[in-house]
Amino acid sequence: MKRLWTPAWIVRHVAMVVLVSGFLGLGWWQVSRAAAGNTLSWGYAVEWPIFAGFVVFVWWREVRHTLHGPTAPDGEPARPDEPSPAVGTRPAGAPAAAATRPAVRRPVRVARVPVAAGGEDADLAAYNRYLQWLNDNPGARPGDYPG
Repeated sequence: MKRLWTPAWIVRHVAMVVLVSGFLGLGWWQVSRAAAGNTLSWGYAVEWPIFAGFVVFVWWREVRHTLHGPTAPDGEPARPDEPSPAVGTRPAGAPAAAATRPAVRRPVRVARVPVAAGGEDADLAAYNRYLQWLNDNPGARPGDYPG
């Protein structure tokens, strides 16, 4: 529970309370307008509580994700900048369930090997000559190409 009382989480809790109370207040305002004869307000009277419910859903989902998220071996929550262990590995003393959870890995950068100068495709070479001709003749139209 200590994870939910950090300054960032306190801001999230306050934002959730403010949004839900604001959305429910706007819903009540639309109900009073609808009761006064504005029929369009009935739709808004239903819509604002749905928005409030969505805010509660997202807040609850984030709370559960934080409480059930990965933890470091000492019981503290894992920092987001720490790499996760590889799939199938687990620290000493970690439960077996942690080994079945897939780890998110960083993308691997692959070095590209340049193509040898003699191994160029004939169509590509012809297209490059066409582009060079267009560059050398700025006023020419593509239909004027002699090749």
